[in-house]
Amino acid sequence: MKKVKSFFAKLLLMTAIISICLNGLGMFAKVHADTAAFQMDARAAYAIDAESGQVLYQKNATKRYPIASVIKILTLGVILQDIRNHHLKWDQKIKITPAVAKMADDWHFSNVPLMNGEEYTVRQLVDSMMLVSADGSTEALALADAGSTAAFNKKMMAFAKKAGVTDIKIYNMIGLPNGDLGKHKLKGVDKDAENLLSAKDVALISKYLVENYPETLDITKQKFANFDVTKDQQYLMTNVNALLPQNGFAPKDGEIDGLKTGNTDRAGKCIVSTGTFAGRRIILVALHTKGEWNDQSKMQQDFYNKLVDEYQPVEIKKVSDLSAKLTSVKVKNGKNKNKANIKLTKKTIVWLPKNMKLQATKPTLRVQGDYQKQLTAPLKKNQQVGSIELHIPGLPDFNIPVSASRSVAEKSMF
Repeated sequence: MKKVKSFFAKLLLMTAIISICLNGLGMFAKVHADTAAFQMDARAAYAIDAESGQVLYQKNATKRYPIASVIKILTLGVILQDIRNHHLKWDQKIKITPAVAKMADDWHFSNVPLMNGEEYTVRQLVDSMMLVSADGSTEALALADAGSTAAFNKKMMAFAKKAGVTDIKIYNMIGLPNGDLGKHKLKGVDKDAENLLSAKDVALISKYLVENYPETLDITKQKFANFDVTKDQQYLMTNVNALLPQNGFAPKDGEIDGLKTGNTDRAGKCIVSTGTFAGRRIILVALHTKGEWNDQSKMQQDFYNKLVDEYQPVEIKKVSDLSAKLTSVKVKNGKNKNKANIKLTKKTIVWLPKNMKLQATKPTLRVQGDYQKQLTAPLKKNQQVGSIELHIPGLPDFNIPVSASRSVAEKSMF
């Protein structure tokens, strides 16, 4: 009898274990089904289609972190803006001061040699800043442009604001801890203070930069450039971006043409890259990546390769491309009308898994800021009234703005 009881006890225990395992597998399947298509081994990351704004990946994307020399994209933005405004010129010569020469000669930092008292053109200094992340060149440019670190910081903040970025901390143009700037550090600020931006901030600044200053990419796509240290000494600069065409980590079926890397003890290894894939400009940011530089480059290469292997851009011309049921919406208090037709605010393109149809994205209409079923008159023609939310496997949800096709007057109370 005891043996029988022991047998049934063991049987029940095994059944329970199997049940738990099966439930666990079911739970895993559910989690796996909701998992992002891309994984980045980084503290924070953010990837977007620059034209549509579609987010392709995000991880801790709005948290602010140190970004090291990636800040030089913002420094470059100010310099290009001031060249366009005739405050600086490409062939303008900048004389190197003892403090800047000391920065350029410090082996702890990224640099090209800059000799005290020598003059270098703005173009030379910009190329060295963006190709080999030269800290001395960056400092020389900013001081020539604004006169002091604090004054240039204000210009950087103003440029970031134009890109839609406001909640950031800027301490210098280089990306180093404040104390490392020596004579040009900010007074009354902790020596360890570093610029703080989010991965999303970096992406938005990059987007604004390449859209409004396309000459940026003529600079950052250079693989090599000569730097004349003196009339008798030349330094060959090799772009540190390993994802450029023909480089070891160049993605397939697309082409990288920018943008910037960075590294400090607190920031870790950081990168923002950009290129065109399936005719679309993609911007990918990763902050404090794990492993070595090659690991970082491989991770970015894998992202781009997987994007073109598994996804494709699909054009949406009108609301009915998504669902005929979403072409009109009820209107409250409308004069002689209880419905309003809606249209896309503008044609757009969305990345979808290959062979997936637009209708399969479960489009959901959001009007007047919520999942409401009706609008309220009056409405003006072309007035944005909400958005259609698309649910895309492996990617974050994407919202497409919609507008009223025609005006709807408010019903009179009398």
